[in-house]
Amino acid sequence: MVTATRVAPKSGVRQILGYVYFTFICYLSIGLPLAVLPPYVNLRMGYSAILAGLVISIQYIATLASRPWAGRISDRQGAKISVIWGMGACTASGVLLLAAALLFSLHIHWLSFWALILSRLVLGVGESLGSTGATLWGITSTGQAAMAKVISYNGVCTYGAMAVAAPLGVVMDQQWGLSSLGIFTILLGVFSIVMACRKQPVPVIEGEHLPFRHVLGRVAPHGMGLALGGVCYSVLATFITLYYFSRHWNGAALCLTAFGVAFILARLFFIQTVNRFGGFPVAMACLLVESVGLVLLWSGNSPWIALAGASLGGFGFSLVFPAIGVEAVKRVPEISRGTALGVYTAFADVSFFLVGPIAGAVIGWFSYRSVFLFALASVLCALGIVVVLRQMQTD
Repeated sequence: MVTATRVAPKSGVRQILGYVYFTFICYLSIGLPLAVLPPYVNLRMGYSAILAGLVISIQYIATLASRPWAGRISDRQGAKISVIWGMGACTASGVLLLAAALLFSLHIHWLSFWALILSRLVLGVGESLGSTGATLWGITSTGQAAMAKVISYNGVCTYGAMAVAAPLGVVMDQQWGLSSLGIFTILLGVFSIVMACRKQPVPVIEGEHLPFRHVLGRVAPHGMGLALGGVCYSVLATFITLYYFSRHWNGAALCLTAFGVAFILARLFFIQTVNRFGGFPVAMACLLVESVGLVLLWSGNSPWIALAGASLGGFGFSLVFPAIGVEAVKRVPEISRGTALGVYTAFADVSFFLVGPIAGAVIGWFSYRSVFLFALASVLCALGIVVVLRQMQTD
């Protein structure tokens, strides 16, 4: 257990970035091989597309399974310990990625494949420990008034790291091979462990922790709102390229860029609205904006309208996570907030993991356009959940 004296909270951007940096490293480690591994497994190793997809998706299973555990580690042993372990897991995943590249060069393909699988599993655990611990560390260190800001910047680091890492990984693989990704991940992880060890820990609050089932019961409705509200992003990221292809349009990547830019701008300029107006009102407004974007994506007859729809989708979805998350964390005592964050975030993992096959089935039954109606229905369900939660809060 980490013990420390409580220090006066500081909530400036520089202080917040000092904690959410560790989330950035987690998702940089995740994003580096994201666009490299499927063709590596399928085309170079000669395995099926199903196994190529498994190498990517299995990480989300590990992340989902370890989220509650990561929350308990943060609550009981300290957010600093959780971050250090998370950075250690990211480093270990880099070692396994390097081992997979070396085994492939020795033509031991089956062992190389299993090294990749293990690397992704370890990375999933590292994501849970690192991001959950970093978020709680930031909230505890900067004060409750800065909670929405910490969660917001944490999200910017998440999506920003993925946006930077994917193309960077492709370039590194083309220039120096898969082993370079492993070495780079190891160096990032070791440097981050040193950084975490040098930072001031926050006190572990003594007392009786809320049983996990009680935390789950209190946070689950908020998590369902987050999961359904996130369907827009999952659908857009997975199927926008195929949607554009079905309409004989060019520039699908611009939609993802527009979504990401609008997402980050909304996080940076409008996060204070959560403290000013409350989490639920902001979430309701954002889900309505997201719904308008999905209507444009479904009904649009030109790529420009689709681009506008993607922008509105990114703008709307941007504050859904922090707005609902602030209200979710308030539902549990401070001593159990790490567990609450882990449970809440796990619902986003479930959404990202399940939406692909479900939306794919919708496309198979109907058309590519219909997937945006599916997303619209999901977002409207999320809006209904938020309305009910707000009503329950006021009663």
